[in-house]
Amino acid sequence: MKLWVTEKQTPDLSLLIRTTATLFRKSSNHQNILIVDTPQYGKVLLLDNKFQTTDMDEFIYHEMIAHVPLYSHPAPSKVLVIGGGDGGTVREVLKHQSVDLVELAEIDRDVVEASKKYFPHLSSGFSDHRCKIIIADGVTYIKNMAGSYDIIIVDSTDPIGPAANLFTEDFYTAAYASLRANGILVSQTESPFLHTDFIVKTNRTLSAIFPIVRLYLAPIPTYPSGLWSFTVGSKKYDPSVPSRKGAIATKYYTPEIHKASFVLPRFLEDAIRTNKAI
Repeated sequence: MKLWVTEKQTPDLSLLIRTTATLFRKSSNHQNILIVDTPQYGKVLLLDNKFQTTDMDEFIYHEMIAHVPLYSHPAPSKVLVIGGGDGGTVREVLKHQSVDLVELAEIDRDVVEASKKYFPHLSSGFSDHRCKIIIADGVTYIKNMAGSYDIIIVDSTDPIGPAANLFTEDFYTAAYASLRANGILVSQTESPFLHTDFIVKTNRTLSAIFPIVRLYLAPIPTYPSGLWSFTVGSKKYDPSVPSRKGAIATKYYTPEIHKASFVLPRFLEDAIRTNKAI
């Protein structure tokens, strides 16, 4: 008998992946956690029945959410990752030698522990002496961290449930205050095809707080529509242009992809320019 996991991505769209084994299942205090093995994507992590990461394509998301902001800053030393309990973003941040400390503020300890066991290639950075894991709500945590960080990375789930408050004006204002004078914030901001209105709203909200706001894209095969967006708010540096060069091991990110990812299709340019989904 063939068993499949299904993510209902919209009321009219679903993604099905055939599984060969259920490796882990738990209802934590915050969400339902499921890890399955699949012939197509390897191990897959789902939270509340939403695909979060897979062995096959995780490197694209984690490299792009980490290296774009870090290479946009000339000397990032202190980084906060909110969410990202699987560890992939922390792993990528720690590839930068200038980083002295990366804090992971993750609300769900069970996600961290499950990743340590089932995704050791993702959670490898958790054992690094420069990594500090804080089990806390990121929204609350940053309220007392004024002027603390060079980079804040919001590696969250979709803007519903536990992550909903990570996409509000109050949160972005607190994040701005938590950044140093030349700090940079980046957040994943959903599909440009399915959530254009959400991207426009986020761009509008951040533009009222940060002097520089940019949108960039990357292909994530398992995410809704296969194309994903990230929005950057910067106090000083233009994130579309790398501030420094470096030689780190990557599978997707390059300096050329960094610059090219900010080249937007016309419909997104028009949506941001007119402040409404086209």
